[in-house]
Amino acid sequence: MLKSRDLFIVSFVCVFGVFFVASNFADRFITRLPEDPKIVSKDLDLDFQLIAAAQASVVRPRDSKFDLGRIATRKEIAAWDRDISPDGTGLPVGSGDAIDGEEIFSERCAFCHGDFAEGLDNWPELAGGLDTLADEDPVKTVGSYWPYLSTTWDYVKRSMPFGYAQSLTDDEVYATVAYILYSNDLIDEDFVLSNESFFDVEMPNANGFIIDDRKISESHFWNKKVCMSDCKNDVKITMRAAVLDVTPEDE
Repeated sequence: MLKSRDLFIVSFVCVFGVFFVASNFADRFITRLPEDPKIVSKDLDLDFQLIAAAQASVVRPRDSKFDLGRIATRKEIAAWDRDISPDGTGLPVGSGDAIDGEEIFSERCAFCHGDFAEGLDNWPELAGGLDTLADEDPVKTVGSYWPYLSTTWDYVKRSMPFGYAQSLTDDEVYATVAYILYSNDLIDEDFVLSNESFFDVEMPNANGFIIDDRKISESHFWNKKVCMSDCKNDVKITMRAAVLDVTPEDE
């Protein structure tokens, strides 16, 4: 029994010694990848450069409280900062018309939205619906509902085509948006949509949205004294939902 224990102890010490020597050897003789991939020699293979770039992305700042991440570079921020504001901020230089846009739309968008942007099955309609917003079942499209054309451009560039987002060039996006506008009878087919002519297009529902000021305009309706005890027991339903049957039954 003692011999077995001694043999186990000796084996453990030997294995530990091998691992200790190996780790020291690795620390001394294995070259660490540079933290900046820019200093990686161009003569090295692509895999080494990619590994160096990956390592650079997880470099920890020494003053980080949690030792997580690093400050993003301006180039990295610019790669994601592609939003388009209603005032045109962020619009890239480019142009396209509905004639070219029809071909792009037919190849990249029509399988969901139809050849004329009328929508297929449950996929959204992009054209039509003018003067329906007051109906019980309004048709909300780019032409009837969307107040800003910049939203259309931004959404197409950022999220379309479905399954292959951000594959369209800026000129293709201009052409696609032009075709959507043409399908809504908002421009002629030969109108060239560009960053310069962008605001020549008038959106029908541009004034259909208001700033939510209920905090001020409706504050006098609010009951400032909330009932916490001995509250009334009877609650009566005085109105029902008009379109969807979501109002609970009386009982």
